[in-house]
Amino acid sequence: MNESLKLKNQLCFPIYALSRQITAIYRPHLEKLGLTYPQYLVLMVLWERKSVTVKHLGELLWLDSGTLTPLLKRMEANGLLIRKRSSADERVVDIIISDKGKELEKKAESIPPAIKKALETNDEQLVLLREQLKSLLKITGKCNDNLI
Repeated sequence: MNESLKLKNQLCFPIYALSRQITAIYRPHLEKLGLTYPQYLVLMVLWERKSVTVKHLGELLWLDSGTLTPLLKRMEANGLLIRKRSSADERVVDIIISDKGKELEKKAESIPPAIKKALETNDEQLVLLREQLKSLLKITGKCNDNLI
């Protein structure tokens, strides 16, 4: 058998498996907040920016509108954000964090240190890994420094 076709020699598989494992590590912390991982990602963007268009949010999170729209509708129904058509352009939908969404930020502050502890790593290792992954994303032509 060709060595390059063995699962143990693939780049994609450990990245895929690690992504699933890291998401699983986040799950119990997010359940305490009543959030799913994609909802947490949306809130992180909103905690930083307060308001963002659906299009820009999709670019930031690498999600298409077919995935994003139902997610945002559920979050709005749960009172975490407000979806509002832009007064300047009816085709544009703005996403604005609600007071309830803002309140979760303080509760979420415990998550990054808990994840770092669960991964048995330090800040320097995390920064190095994140930069290596971003470099690979740039090579694929899908990464913009302003987005990640």
